[in-house]
Amino acid sequence: MQKDKIMNTGYLESVRKQFEYYKMLGEKTFEQLSDEQLFEQYNEESNSIAIIVKHLWGNMLSRWTDFLTTDGEKEWRQRDAEFDNDIADRTELLEKWNQGWNCLFNAIDSLTENDLTKEIFIRNQGHSVVEAINRQLAHYPYHVGQIVFIGKMLSSKKWISLSIPKGNSKEYNTNKFSQPKHKQHFTDEYLKKE
Repeated sequence: MQKDKIMNTGYLESVRKQFEYYKMLGEKTFEQLSDEQLFEQYNEESNSIAIIVKHLWGNMLSRWTDFLTTDGEKEWRQRDAEFDNDIADRTELLEKWNQGWNCLFNAIDSLTENDLTKEIFIRNQGHSVVEAINRQLAHYPYHVGQIVFIGKMLSSKKWISLSIPKGNSKEYNTNKFSQPKHKQHFTDEYLKKE
C-alpha cells in the first residue's frame, strides 16, 4: 500500500510538471512573435495561435471546473465559438491563456492520491481520474505543438529553439552523459530557468 501511495503522489507531481512545461513552451513561443502574428491564419480552414489559445481556454475551464463533481463538458461551454478568431489583442489572449491554466492547476493541486481511482464523466463517458488527466495531457501538448509549429514558421530564421538547437545534439548528449546518473524529472532543467 505504501508503494502505491508513493507512486500516486509521484504521478500528480509529474503531471503538474508536464503541464507546466507545455505552458512554458506556449509562452516562449508568444514571446518570439509580434501581436499581429498571434492572429495570422494560413487560410480560412486553419487556426491562428489566438484561436488555439481560445480553444484551450474553453476546454480547460470546462474540463477542470468542479473536476470531481460535474461532467467535464459543461452546459455553458460554447465549443464552436472557441474557433472564432475574435480575441481582441495580446492582453486578452494572455488573460484567457492564464485563466485556463490556473483552472487546471487549481484542480490538480486539490487532488490527492485517494482521488485517482474515482470515476468522473466527460460527455457522460466514465473515466478514472488518471484517465481524465491523461486525456488532457495528450490533448493540450497536441495544441501547444501546433502553437510552436506556427510560431516557428512565422519567425523563420529569427526563431530561438525551445529544445536542443539543430546541430547541438552531440554536445548536449556529451554534457548529459558526463554527469552521474541521478533521479530528476525531465522538465526540471527547463522549468528552473524561469
